[in-house]
Amino acid sequence: MSTIKKYLLFMDESGDHGLRTIDPAFPVFVLMGLLIEDSVYIETQARINEFKQKYFKSTEVILHSRDIRKCEGSFSILFNLEIKEAFYRDLNKILSEQRYTLVASAIHKQKHIAKYGKLADDPYEIALTFVLERTIFELNKRFCADTPVMIESRGTKEDAQLAKRYNELLYRGSGQIDPERFQHCFSEELDFRRKSENNIGLQIADLCAYPIARHVLYPKQPYPSYDVIAKKIRSGPKGVLGYGLKMFP
Repeated sequence: MSTIKKYLLFMDESGDHGLRTIDPAFPVFVLMGLLIEDSVYIETQARINEFKQKYFKSTEVILHSRDIRKCEGSFSILFNLEIKEAFYRDLNKILSEQRYTLVASAIHKQKHIAKYGKLADDPYEIALTFVLERTIFELNKRFCADTPVMIESRGTKEDAQLAKRYNELLYRGSGQIDPERFQHCFSEELDFRRKSENNIGLQIADLCAYPIARHVLYPKQPYPSYDVIAKKIRSGPKGVLGYGLKMFP
């Protein structure tokens, strides 16, 4: 008899979910879901910590996409081009070799407002629904249940709003999935984690979110970081769109 595997879901975002002000250079909000088997996660943690120890002599440095791209804070070492080349080579090796599945939702905020007006639903809540729905399809295929959902904390008010939406999905379902399936697949409560907690799963989700946002904005422009994770995105008969990457509207 085969052992039922246990999975973990980590979620992080790229871009601002607010609709009041929109950066014309980055008008999208991407919510990234990283689905990974717990035994693989333990292995991945070890590899990431070994990577951190190599470049920072510490495992406490938090891998943050923006800081890496801007070479800020601990990542000022990346101004040295030789170190930068080796850093990305080693990091990309981990991201490409480890086994995990990405499920993302991208909300184009300007189009969202144009279609639904100023009272349009919050992009974060919409993206959460899309990611959880598609993760359910993947979990059902793997016969998995009670998956913990860990997400980066954004503040007391924002966390409460997101927890409310999560509970609505669990006990009311969505337009696509009944509540029993949500309850079967996911843990009873969202597990909010602060960035300072140094959660490896959230850091990998963060590293994967920006390349997908960049690909959504400029699909014809080559972007090496996207190429590294492209095969990790959940796909169907017609590719990743609608399966592992839901774009809205």
